[in-house]
Amino acid sequence: MSNKLTERKKDYSKWYNELVVQADLAENSAVRGCMVIKPYGYAIWEKMQAQLDKRFKETGHQNAYFPLFVPKSLFEAEEKNAEGFAKECAVVTHYRLKTDPNDKTKLVVDPEAKLEEELVVRPTSEAIIWNTYRGWVQSYRDLPILINQWANVVRWEMRTRLFLRTTEFLWQEGHTAHATKQEALIEAEKMNDVYAEFAEEFMAIPVVKGLKSESERFAGAEETYCIEALMQDGKALQAGTSHFLGQNFAKAFDVKYASKEGKLEHVWATSWGVSTRLMGALIMTHSDDKGLVLPPKLAPNQVVIVPIYKGEEQLKEISKKANELASELRKAGISVKFDDRDTHKPGWKFAQYELQGVPLRIAIGPKDLEKGTVELARRDTLTKEFVNQTEVVEKVKGLMIEIQDTLFQKALDFRSEHTTKVDSFEEFKKVLKTKEGFILAHWDGTAETETKIKELTKATIRCIPLDADIEEGICVFSGNPSSQRVLFAKAY
Repeated sequence: MSNKLTERKKDYSKWYNELVVQADLAENSAVRGCMVIKPYGYAIWEKMQAQLDKRFKETGHQNAYFPLFVPKSLFEAEEKNAEGFAKECAVVTHYRLKTDPNDKTKLVVDPEAKLEEELVVRPTSEAIIWNTYRGWVQSYRDLPILINQWANVVRWEMRTRLFLRTTEFLWQEGHTAHATKQEALIEAEKMNDVYAEFAEEFMAIPVVKGLKSESERFAGAEETYCIEALMQDGKALQAGTSHFLGQNFAKAFDVKYASKEGKLEHVWATSWGVSTRLMGALIMTHSDDKGLVLPPKLAPNQVVIVPIYKGEEQLKEISKKANELASELRKAGISVKFDDRDTHKPGWKFAQYELQGVPLRIAIGPKDLEKGTVELARRDTLTKEFVNQTEVVEKVKGLMIEIQDTLFQKALDFRSEHTTKVDSFEEFKKVLKTKEGFILAHWDGTAETETKIKELTKATIRCIPLDADIEEGICVFSGNPSSQRVLFAKAY
């Protein structure tokens, strides 16, 4: 393959955009701001989806599906939610087109087909779901309701970037209803823990669990839990959120239950979600100037076998051994691709699989058949070694674990090196200018200070870490008392 990626250090944004396209993950579509997720990219998303879905079900949740369209009156019912998403909403006003009487080759909106009530294309589903829950809940026996849906949503973004921010994107959204405040709070934190465990165990991305500041909370939430990850360019990426909604939606949609004592009470709510933005996080955390680097647990193909041969006779002999190895590896739970295409040379294939981040490459040539060996090439370290064919399966099984652990440790080391405590605003600005990354700094808890810091530096409070030591101090900006350090960074 001849296309080379722009070096990350020269232009990180350009590198990212080129990598997404060249690695065959996604491309821009004919619809402004929307993307086509290509089969290879979708295969990675499917692996993410499968693991998350498994965890949701293990924690008692069921999948359901709700309409794409939300009647405008329902969308307006919870004021904070409506206000928070209003500027991003696409709205359906008519239900039919007709031929333009002045130009029969064109279609125009039929003015007689105007909807009685406009429909919002869901930017999030709280409104339609809570209107539905009103009919599902009568008694404490109906609670809790633990529902998740896999869906697409539309948020009319002005500036878009593949996976990170698109007008339409894929996600899952959990929506739960509970009898007590404590149950709902436990649920919200538990699902944030699920996201954190998935990010670290499968994506090999270390994350910081925390609470959002009031100004950064989800619209309509009383508390927002989150996981924050650090990308290789020193910017933060919000990788997942879980919201304690209090009784806001229950009151807006009059969702009540009869308690054991016979009293009518409003239920307590949560919502939580992750999206295809995780694809962006995966790409930017591990990849390099040669292309994608995938953790084995999420790689569509964990191993690729490439034959090196001259002529049909050699290919036939090598293919026999390659297919035997592939079969043994699959029995061991390893996903394998044997690339015996004769349309591309081995060198082209090596470059392609390096670009696409396949964790391990096995090359077999005539000399390997004679010696009873194969060449193993690791994508993460770009190292190679020769291994006896009888030892391949055990070696590969071990390397799958080792590569996964190595990627996580590398990302963790990077985060540690790029997390800085500061005690003054001058230090704060210096770190942002020279080092970037996460900054742990005291904040006085006011929205005014938070806004001013953002205006002056473009850094935002990513979260108030849940596991941070309570350390009283002085706000780096205002000089007022602060109860603990919070996590600042520039972010996607």
